[in-house]
Amino acid sequence: MTRLDRPSDEVECRGSTDPVAGVLTAREVPLGGPRAMTVRRTLPQRERTMIGAWCFVDHYGPDAVAETGGMTVAPHPHTGLQTVSWLFTGEIEHRDSAGNHAMVRPGELNLMTAGRGISHSEVSTPDTEILHGAQLWVALPQAERGTDPGFRHFAPDPVEGPGWTARVFLGSLLGSTSPVPTFSPLVGAELLLEPGTSLDLDVDPTHEHGLLLDAGSLRVDGATAGPSDLLHVPLGRTTLRLVAGDDPVRALVLGGEPLGEAIVMFWNFIGSSHDEVAAYRAEWQAQITRDGEVVGDSQEVAEGRFGTVVGDHLAPIPAPVLPNARLKERR
Repeated sequence: MTRLDRPSDEVECRGSTDPVAGVLTAREVPLGGPRAMTVRRTLPQRERTMIGAWCFVDHYGPDAVAETGGMTVAPHPHTGLQTVSWLFTGEIEHRDSAGNHAMVRPGELNLMTAGRGISHSEVSTPDTEILHGAQLWVALPQAERGTDPGFRHFAPDPVEGPGWTARVFLGSLLGSTSPVPTFSPLVGAELLLEPGTSLDLDVDPTHEHGLLLDAGSLRVDGATAGPSDLLHVPLGRTTLRLVAGDDPVRALVLGGEPLGEAIVMFWNFIGSSHDEVAAYRAEWQAQITRDGEVVGDSQEVAEGRFGTVVGDHLAPIPAPVLPNARLKERR
């Protein structure tokens, strides 16, 4: 998923030294168009821009496609990150310039590595009536940002215990391990809790964690999160006591070691400096522009770093204008 909103002013953020959990609330962001699909974004924001290497968290739905128009995200570029698509309801068609064509379905991981550069599109299928899920980004370490683009699909088997069910799609949690490799230590899982369930979740103390609430309410360390909140837990914890409220809980558990290095993030690009990101933007604009106009069909996109999305005929999305000030590093 691309950022169709205008990127806000860049802010410098640092890791939290708070020993207890805190709650980050979402802001609503329209994805564009007269019947704009609205997402609820909890990362990045002024209070925090990353949890581990997780740098972008959008939560959307349940949306009636007949009313919102569903998801139609035309070809757009990425560098220096991985996109993690996770659905609760509906179906999305993914196409990219590395030749990958896949369907995003509930309970199945679709992970795209942008690396040195890729472009892709995401469109909800005609049979989708309700669209509901999350779109997540992971920042790549600087040493890996030049890696080749790629794509992985994985359907994790559920693991269960008293009052809970989990699907671990990245890393290890609750005795389950994903086979999907990552470029930095990460964990990602969908967790379902029955009403009133208490779960002592064993976690890696070198990781910080976020719990994105989709449904119900969840208490950790006296902090309570509701739907679309992101509950942040800092480093150093070996166990998280999760207590569900009176309704069933569905949450995404996101964690990882702090990236430990600065990134510069603008629109869909992650790089090491303002100049690097500005160069990526210029390359994308050069690929999609003819005689000063954006081409009307993505098959007309010129050769270059971001390639051409195979089989997609939507007009590519132009990059927003860079701010007047130089982009700030994020940590």
